[in-house]
Amino acid sequence: MRSYALLLVLAGCMALGIAWWSEHVLGTVPCELCLMERWPYRIVIGLGVLAAVLPRGGARLALWLCVPVLLSGGVLSFVHVGVEQGWWISPFPSCRAPVFHGGTFAERLASMPRHPAKPCDAATYLVPGLPLSMAAMDGIYALLLILPVRLALRHGKVRAMFRDRGQKTIQ
Repeated sequence: MRSYALLLVLAGCMALGIAWWSEHVLGTVPCELCLMERWPYRIVIGLGVLAAVLPRGGARLALWLCVPVLLSGGVLSFVHVGVEQGWWISPFPSCRAPVFHGGTFAERLASMPRHPAKPCDAATYLVPGLPLSMAAMDGIYALLLILPVRLALRHGKVRAMFRDRGQKTIQ
């Protein structure tokens, strides 16, 4: 079970590493939804570390908690893809262009954000020629990470079943 927990920690670090690389090396500007999509991986890393160090019962609970966290990551990605495709507007006001009302030019400049924000409906494509945005790839990745969790929990059940059967036959 510890190996599955460490796999989740590694997978979460890899997702955050790709986001960091995309932002700081490639120069892509993340939108508000992009920043929100990083939180499930941070939580999974923490739960994975807990699952690696806790005894069996605590490790199982920590791994079970990874499932709704990864599902929420998939939902966030689905919302982001919907915004990119124009199916609905972003739930965050920071993803929309600012509206300026009256005032002098200096007042308008003063009310603008210091760093330009990327609108949430502008998709970022990481792999040239692949028609999946980073938000879509993130959702697929989050949902695929549920498989190792299921395998770990199933593997633990199977081992416990054989262990229990072996004890019953010995007694």
